[in-house]
Amino acid sequence: MVTAARLKVLVAEDEAVSRLLLTSTLTRFGYDVVAVEDGARAWEVLQGPQAPALAVLDWSMPGLDGPDICERIRARKGGSYTYVLLVTARSSKSDLVAGLSAGADDFISKPVDPDEIRARLRVGERVLRLEQSLAEQIHKLQEEKAHVQELQGMIPICMHCKRIRGQEQIWERVETYIEQRSGAKFSHALCQDCLEKHYPEDEPG
Repeated sequence: MVTAARLKVLVAEDEAVSRLLLTSTLTRFGYDVVAVEDGARAWEVLQGPQAPALAVLDWSMPGLDGPDICERIRARKGGSYTYVLLVTARSSKSDLVAGLSAGADDFISKPVDPDEIRARLRVGERVLRLEQSLAEQIHKLQEEKAHVQELQGMIPICMHCKRIRGQEQIWERVETYIEQRSGAKFSHALCQDCLEKHYPEDEPG
């Protein structure tokens, strides 16, 4: 989840000096950096329970390279979105197409300019916030759909007190049941039949 707290960023770079410089730069910008030395370790971190939402991956690494990791990330089912920034000395159109096709969101050229990577990661943060907002709206719509389906289905109602049994197996007043599932609000009044039956003295003479 993307929050106002320090955002976690994965840095995968096999060259020690470059990895140290990237880590130092991103830490200075306020990120919580997880730095690893190869693609295999990067993929391991991305599968963990507290996986970073942003990933800065070197294109060329031993074992799994940057595009390999991108493909694995995009092949996953479910879970939060991971924004991937590929770091590369490549600049040909075919390389850029290959990286985008593998699932990269953006590129940054070596040597990495601090201001540029900060700006590109901020773009990633905006994308992640939008993704999170969309996921929350979808979840809300799914809950509302479930409530509508419940109201449209067979509803158990007590033949004496007229309470309704919900999916939680709890008996509720009709008003409570409908208000919680539809947004409707009830105001109490008396129909003409009940007025005559229960309050005959209030009938006009």
